[in-house]
Amino acid sequence: MAQIPFDASYWPGINPLWSKTLTVESTAPVEAAGTSRTWHYLDNIDALEGREYVGTILCVHGNPTWSYLWRSVIAAATDAERPWRVIAVDQIDMGFSERTGLVRSLEDRLADLGDFTAAVGLDDTQLPVVTLAHDWGGLISLGWVLAHRHLVRGVMLTNTGVFHDYREKLPAALRLALAPKFHPFGTSKTTAFLDVTLGLTQGGLPKDVRATYRAPYRTESRRAAIQHFVGDIPFNPGTKSHPFMVKIAEGIKTLDVPAFFQWGTKDPVFQRKYMMDLIRRMPHAQVHRYENASHLVAEDEDIASPIMSWLTQHFVDEQTHRQAHTQARASLHGSANYLSMLSEITARSNDSSLAVVDMGGDGTEVIAQKSWAQLAAEVNRLAAGLSQLGVKRGDRINLMVPPGSRLTAILYACLKIGAVVVVADTGLGAKGLTRALKGAQPDFIVGIKTALLAAKTLGWPGARISADALPAPALKALGALGSIADFAPVSLFEVEEADPDADAAVLYTSGSTGPAKGVVYTHRQMAGMRDAIKNTYGLKAGTGLVAGFAPFALLGPGLGCTSVTPKMDVTKPKTLSASALASAAAAIDATAIFASPAALVNVVATADELTAAQRQGLSSVNLLLSAGAPIPLPLLEKVQQLLPSASLHTPYGMTEALPITDVSFETILAAHDDGENELHTTPMVGAGNGVCVGTAVYGAQVRLAPLNAHGVPAAELTEEPGITGEIVVSAPHVKDRYDTLWVTEETSIQNPGWHRTGDVGHFDAEGRLWVEGRLAHVMVTGQGVLTPVAAELAAETVAGIKRAAVVAVGPSGTATPVAVVETHEKMPAGQAPFDLTQQVRSAVAEHTGVDLAAVLVVDEHPTDVRHNSKIDRPLLAQWADKILSGKKAKLA
Repeated sequence: MAQIPFDASYWPGINPLWSKTLTVESTAPVEAAGTSRTWHYLDNIDALEGREYVGTILCVHGNPTWSYLWRSVIAAATDAERPWRVIAVDQIDMGFSERTGLVRSLEDRLADLGDFTAAVGLDDTQLPVVTLAHDWGGLISLGWVLAHRHLVRGVMLTNTGVFHDYREKLPAALRLALAPKFHPFGTSKTTAFLDVTLGLTQGGLPKDVRATYRAPYRTESRRAAIQHFVGDIPFNPGTKSHPFMVKIAEGIKTLDVPAFFQWGTKDPVFQRKYMMDLIRRMPHAQVHRYENASHLVAEDEDIASPIMSWLTQHFVDEQTHRQAHTQARASLHGSANYLSMLSEITARSNDSSLAVVDMGGDGTEVIAQKSWAQLAAEVNRLAAGLSQLGVKRGDRINLMVPPGSRLTAILYACLKIGAVVVVADTGLGAKGLTRALKGAQPDFIVGIKTALLAAKTLGWPGARISADALPAPALKALGALGSIADFAPVSLFEVEEADPDADAAVLYTSGSTGPAKGVVYTHRQMAGMRDAIKNTYGLKAGTGLVAGFAPFALLGPGLGCTSVTPKMDVTKPKTLSASALASAAAAIDATAIFASPAALVNVVATADELTAAQRQGLSSVNLLLSAGAPIPLPLLEKVQQLLPSASLHTPYGMTEALPITDVSFETILAAHDDGENELHTTPMVGAGNGVCVGTAVYGAQVRLAPLNAHGVPAAELTEEPGITGEIVVSAPHVKDRYDTLWVTEETSIQNPGWHRTGDVGHFDAEGRLWVEGRLAHVMVTGQGVLTPVAAELAAETVAGIKRAAVVAVGPSGTATPVAVVETHEKMPAGQAPFDLTQQVRSAVAEHTGVDLAAVLVVDEHPTDVRHNSKIDRPLLAQWADKILSGKKAKLA
């Protein structure tokens, strides 16, 4: 490939009008008095063609990039309805700026940037100035900010670091670059450092883009500053730039201007710890983590669109989306009476009746139980002990303890202290769990021995506290501060009640539709969840609750219910047996059961093991709740046979809002008898009714954002029946926000006061909601916009089909729908036999009008572990595409 010259017309993504040079007198200590240096920089001022702009974005690159890094931001700022001027510098000795042959330190570069902004006239502007920086440009730009507080109205950063604790090792890549034998060879004598940096993307750079990044650094002399930049890293107090780094790192703690960080979490250089350090120094910053981006996050992700949205909200609009959302939410729900989650435990601290029970052994044995008085005393003991170990209000504390009375007591102790509970279960797998915990960055982890061993091995953040009684040598080996078993009893532990609007918990989603997301709840929202369940289902003090679904095990004491945790592996819900369920119910004379659909499948499958007495005991249950995934009618019918006196309910909800709607078995049967298929006739979305999930629970409201011909939801919301759209909900118990996922949160609150769920469905004529699938799984085909659930349910009516998933193969707009099925009798993976294909195609066409292009067979669908039901349709679609193309493929 031909070399890219110093001519902006050859730089892909660059408007030649942006490229400029300016000669500036230098005040850098390294320079002789009166010396001037020529800067190259990008500036879109001429491309704005006299349009009035909001303010100026000052962009500062790091090592070894140059102003080219910011081309997408410059383009977006230029094209915006309310444009911004963007000035992106090439630091001296970098990019196409002048080469001086001098070794510049952080102090020199701070002076350089100040000289440049004064010369370009930025110091005299009356408009807002916002900085944007990456890599070592972050430290330099923030030093400039502290010296120009009168100008700066905002700070934006991508992967960078402002402080390195010399007691910790530098990232491996930087240690190698600093190694005496490698330092000059890897940084200036060869292009190794440059090449490695340009390789820090997830998809690789296009050849012309890579060549443009390399263009200013063709010779050793032009790469000298790459070496000097690395050599100036302030990795210990003995380095020249260390005091300047410390001054800047401490100084930014006083910055009160809006801040926005976008971060690629796969960066091996500026790792999450540098992001968390910045957040601790600027806790008001809004943050978005890109789980699939690396060091050059601007090349991996669209950072420009979020930047323009953030700038518009802070400098053009009267209020931010967050502020509008908070106001609208308050208007929709008012200020309902608030009772903390601890209120029942506190009120019943002298009550000797049962509060919590654990089952063990073969599932029939009670292995632990506590009265309300004992539970209150245990909560006080744990709260006092955790406080003595340093846990304080606002600290994040990850709980890695199996559901049961022990976890319940620890949870409520944390709520009492005001610590923020982080719940990410092992169903995410080691990789997903590690990602989640590194995202949440808990200050402490309370876990059983195996969890603490995993924390040590996998590098999970947080000071460790053992939930198990362990000898001192074992605690030391695990790096644990102590064990909760050693906490001394206390007669009373008084602490000021947490602010209702302070964070209470970070709950992680299942990760079935992408990397698991941390969902933040305040104390008020946790209480709202309790109240929604309590008032929807009439639960009250004295209710005996079997908690076979982990979230409800923790809600039991808050509801005032006597709760029992059956013997099962909660990360594998299909391990709950009928016998274990019946024994748990008998232990507390249960009247209510919460269990996941996957758990109920195994309960029904093992019902033959029940004794006559166990069957009789289950007949006393009057309420069953099952949430997490749709439940087929045949399964509900079998569950009803096991629980003949129970009203069966399948609430619909998600980690962000649980529950949203409720539906009973009787309502489901009535809905299917109402001729729903005749109502739902919107041509774009095909026919079919999906899964009926009923009507809104106590305190909730539900609307739809209709899908257009491209499968995109509209901005306006509707309650009109028969129209498929994204399901949108508002309720006092809807999440506060996503944790450090600003872009995701912005999408979810685009209608102020409402949460966009990412599910699609429609209302019937009776106002009942029907779920048709995930928005991400909507298929834009040659037959129109199709949703998957109705076709899948139709396919499952064919004899021999155990489970079906319908996916689209081919380009959006002309894609064809394909069914991928599991069969009761094992078949070779690949295209289904002719007879089965015809039966499935006929059933789907008859029930929904959808014409399947093919039917494929797999041994087992890829699903999430937590629910064992949420199918990874994108993975199936990739597999199906390869199979239909005649290629060999395996489901990874």
